[in-house]
Amino acid sequence: MRFNALRILREGLTGNKGWGPHWRDPEPKPAYDIVIIGGGGHGLATAFYLAQQHGITNVAVLEKGYIGGGNVGRNTTIVRANYFLPGNSEFYSHSLKLWERMEDDLNYNVMHSQRGIINLFHSDGQRDAAVRRGNAMINQGDDAILLGREELRKMLPYLDHDNGRFPIHGGLYHPRGGTARHDAVAWGFARGASDRGVDIIQNCEVTGIDREGGRVTGVQTTRGAIRARKVAIVTAGRSGQVAALAGLRLPIESHILQAFVTEGLKPVIDNVVTFGMGHFYISQSDKGGLVFGGDLDFYPSYAQRGNLPTVEHVMEAGMTLMPMIGRAKMLRSWGGIMDMTPDGSPIIDRAPIEGLYLDCGWCYGGFKAVPGSGFALAHLLATDRYHDSATGFRLDRFLTGRGIMDEEGKGAQHNLH
Repeated sequence: MRFNALRILREGLTGNKGWGPHWRDPEPKPAYDIVIIGGGGHGLATAFYLAQQHGITNVAVLEKGYIGGGNVGRNTTIVRANYFLPGNSEFYSHSLKLWERMEDDLNYNVMHSQRGIINLFHSDGQRDAAVRRGNAMINQGDDAILLGREELRKMLPYLDHDNGRFPIHGGLYHPRGGTARHDAVAWGFARGASDRGVDIIQNCEVTGIDREGGRVTGVQTTRGAIRARKVAIVTAGRSGQVAALAGLRLPIESHILQAFVTEGLKPVIDNVVTFGMGHFYISQSDKGGLVFGGDLDFYPSYAQRGNLPTVEHVMEAGMTLMPMIGRAKMLRSWGGIMDMTPDGSPIIDRAPIEGLYLDCGWCYGGFKAVPGSGFALAHLLATDRYHDSATGFRLDRFLTGRGIMDEEGKGAQHNLH
């Protein structure tokens, strides 16, 4: 099924009764060339790029629930490439380029809006850090503009610029950053993969990973055994649990990151605004709700509901940055399970078991990495070579200490993220 303006107009005038399913609902086959465990954004993107870039279509994506029910539908939808460190910078730059052509590749409207991201700074030292980051972004080929106090006051008049504790001195503006509709991203990749012959299998939980002679031979699922030459674990916050089925212990912890949305309001926030001192970020959705979030819940958990102290912290930070938000009614909140690595950077690599591959540890960067992650993992699965954008995401850096990418500036410690 193709989308075009005439088809949309016709369906709108006839009650939208002509649309069919967006992807097939097949029964699992006994065997595949590649099985991808996890039907979130990264898993679906991997399947799509395996088919589009490498012509590999004998692939199954196994999702224990429904498409869009995991982290891909539980985030604040931010897309950006304003990373600083070598390794991460190249990867997210490549991922943003894929975002910019995604709707053409998928023939699907993912509502990618490059409205720009502004990272605020509040001191001379933070201004210097913003200058360094901006120069690194420009050297990488991305865009960055340093905004002064008065420029920012004109752009964002609704902020508390003269806050007694955190006066706003300016911001680093990333015009190509923005947001996208998370559900549409999942649906678009699922449809694109399915149209190319990939099997998207929902309600199919993996309960075991079969091994023989030191290599992976397939998986056990709630819908029967499936053989495979290669198996990829792409399960975000559940990566540690799934890897344990193969006898692996990964260097990750799973934490909850909560997000919130208000009632629908008239357009008021044009950009994505981040307030690092309060660890608060906010944008306005296409439906008018203010979408915002804060920091992790700071204890390991798989409970997507989150905790109340973090709710209080996020609301406090929001009121500090923009007091007007206190007039809005909060509509709902949700939590995503974050797989945090010791150095704040992800893992795309072969596992120590032959035929097993890993894509995990995305920390705060999971949604914006969806196309880049899928592209890089598909390249690794198809060729057994690392894609140029992801050569630093090796698993063994945590064993040897070489190549640690300390994006968060906290040191390579498992208990500090």
